[in-house]
Amino acid sequence: MLGLMQDRPLTLPHLLHRAERYFGHKEIATAGADGAVSVSTIGEVCQKVRRLATAFDALGLAADARIGTFCWNTVDHLALYLAAPCTGRVLHTINIRLFGDQIIYIANHAQDEILFVDRSLLGILWPLADELSSVKYFVVIEDGASNELPDDPRVLTFDGLLQNRPYDGEFRVTDEHRAAAMCYTSGTTGNPKGVVYSHRSTVLHSLAALAADVTGLSESDVVMPIVPMFHANSWGLPYAALLAGASLVLPGPNMDPAALLGLLADHRVTVTAAVPTIWMSLVPMLDDYDLSSVRFILSGGSAVPKALSQTYVHSIGVPLTHVWGMTETSPLATTGTPRSHHARLSEDQLAATRERQGPPVPLVQLRLADDNGAEQPWDDRSAGEVQVAGPWIAGAYYRSDANDSAFTPDGWLRTGDVGVCDEFGSLLLVDRTKDLIKSGGEWISSVQLENEIMAHPKVAEAAVIAVPHERWGERPLACVVVQPGESLSVEELIEHLTPRVSRWWLPDGVEFIDSIPKTSVGKFSKKTLRARFENYRFIGPSAAQPAEHST
Repeated sequence: MLGLMQDRPLTLPHLLHRAERYFGHKEIATAGADGAVSVSTIGEVCQKVRRLATAFDALGLAADARIGTFCWNTVDHLALYLAAPCTGRVLHTINIRLFGDQIIYIANHAQDEILFVDRSLLGILWPLADELSSVKYFVVIEDGASNELPDDPRVLTFDGLLQNRPYDGEFRVTDEHRAAAMCYTSGTTGNPKGVVYSHRSTVLHSLAALAADVTGLSESDVVMPIVPMFHANSWGLPYAALLAGASLVLPGPNMDPAALLGLLADHRVTVTAAVPTIWMSLVPMLDDYDLSSVRFILSGGSAVPKALSQTYVHSIGVPLTHVWGMTETSPLATTGTPRSHHARLSEDQLAATRERQGPPVPLVQLRLADDNGAEQPWDDRSAGEVQVAGPWIAGAYYRSDANDSAFTPDGWLRTGDVGVCDEFGSLLLVDRTKDLIKSGGEWISSVQLENEIMAHPKVAEAAVIAVPHERWGERPLACVVVQPGESLSVEELIEHLTPRVSRWWLPDGVEFIDSIPKTSVGKFSKKTLRARFENYRFIGPSAAQPAEHST
């Protein structure tokens, strides 16, 4: 027996028409490269979408053309978020922080036909233009920068493209499995890989984001996604905010802490999201701004140190809430929002729960697998590789080799993260498979060790890597950045760690460095650190003892 419901496709034109009809009056603020903030409305964005649709046809772009963007978080980028998929084409956001060779590879591999670029980013993109073999047009978006426009027939302006191009019809995409957008992984090993989101996956991901135990977005919220719109579609927040009818604040190119804090305060932002390095950078100035409107802060991309989250609790009364996912998971897969069984916990106990990435969001399945593929129990002790499945989880990479090792024989995504789950299914990541330290046959979690190091009040940042050891195979080397104006000795740091971790976890070496290198998406680049210290060798006895390595 079949159900008797209407068969309507889950496609993004519904989101566009809903936003235009019901929330056209809601405001969208964008900060430019010159510091000026412009305010428009959802209705005005939708008009740009309509003009873009006509322009795409006038330029002769293919029905499934990849529409590349090389842009910051701006209102015009938001218009492209809708215009590409709602015309049946594919939005392709390119990470502006990648190396030139990677940008060339990504644009050519995706076969972008057109590239939209913020004027402030022309200096990065234009030197690569002649190597982008499939790109027919470069459209420059004004953002207050003064970069000179190239004298080239392929170069158009965004405002010029939109002139005299009305479009009054309805948008229609009949196949919900049609590609809507694509992002490439950051390519820390090998070439970046293309992840293609469907209309169905994007609509379902947006709906899940509105759930109370995810972000709980509503029409009354003001959402400021600091996480870039070129990074996994800004964690889906632009689409989710439009679906809810929330107002948006888009920070543009200025990631200066004062600029970000000013936007949060001036526009009474309620929900915001960024990687931990951003939240760290705001700490020295938190008390200088009125952030009383903020109710929810998402943090992802890497583990949130407990001390950092507690700083926000003490300063503004709101913790950093872990979200976990990756480009392949669209990206929301888990959220660490508080649950009913946390209600009677003390503040110290709550602080410990905030270190967890949390249970899976609705419609996402999660399991832990050991090296042999056997599923691990949820006892908060048995670690395994995190594997996920669901309607917005990648099932393959774009134009990729067959039999990709990132997927299990039964179709689950192998994330490369290692974690444990408690009885409630709450995930705690202990490391990446490639970042675990195997010392004397036992595993040391670099993430947990980093968090304990960063709990020291004099430590700004810390990353732990494995270094070869003649007896134990590998031992931890701590790379530590000290807070400005502070001094810290190795002995002082080890004394701090001794009651917090097992003795054999104590790092055998500590290197004080000026800064931790970052990846293009703001994560610690342990690959860079491993290259920097590839010839490092420990001198003297190890903290590890044979008895302490035994099980």
